[in-house]
Amino acid sequence: MNRANEVRNILAQLGRIAEKYCCAIILVGHLNKAQGNKSTYRGLGSIDFQACARSVLVVGRVKDKPEIRVVAHQKSSLAPEGKPIAFELSAENGFRWLGHYDISIDDLLSGISREKKSEQAENLITDCLSNGKYPQQILLKKAQNAGISKRVLDEAKKSLGVKSIKKGSGWYWELPEEKEASNF
Repeated sequence: MNRANEVRNILAQLGRIAEKYCCAIILVGHLNKAQGNKSTYRGLGSIDFQACARSVLVVGRVKDKPEIRVVAHQKSSLAPEGKPIAFELSAENGFRWLGHYDISIDDLLSGISREKKSEQAENLITDCLSNGKYPQQILLKKAQNAGISKRVLDEAKKSLGVKSIKKGSGWYWELPEEKEASNF
C-alpha cells in the first residue's frame, strides 16, 4: 500500500477492469491522524491512490457537533467540485441529510466548524466598525489573516446588516445605526 511502484500496477489493473466492464471502481480509505497537513497528504498508503482517482470525497465530523458529518469534494477531475453536504447520524433520527454546509476540507479535518468561523467573522466586523466607518480593504486583509474566507465574511456582513459606503476612491463598511447604538 505504501510503495508507489506497486500501487500503480494494481491501480492500472483496476482501470482495465473498469474499462472492460464499463463500471466505476470505488476505493474506501482512511486518513492518518497527522493534524496540520493538507488533506491530500493525510490518506493512508501511497499518494497514488488519490492521484489516479478522478473524484475523491472526504467524510469528517464537525468538531462541536459529533452527530453531524460532512461529505466534501477533495478532488474532481471530470466535473466541477460539489459543495460540502452535511448529514446527521443520531439515535433519535437515524440518518438524515442536512444540505449544504459551508466548511473547507482542511477546516473540517482540523476541527474548525463553520459556526465558529461565522462568529469569528461577525466579531471581527463589529470590533472594526464599533467606532464608525472602516476601510473595506483593511477589513478584508484582517479577515484573510484570521483565516476567514471572503464568502464567510460576506455572509456575516449581510447578517449584521452592514452597509457599504463609497468615500472618495475607497469603500467603507458601516454598521446600521441600531447596531452601533447597542454597542455602547
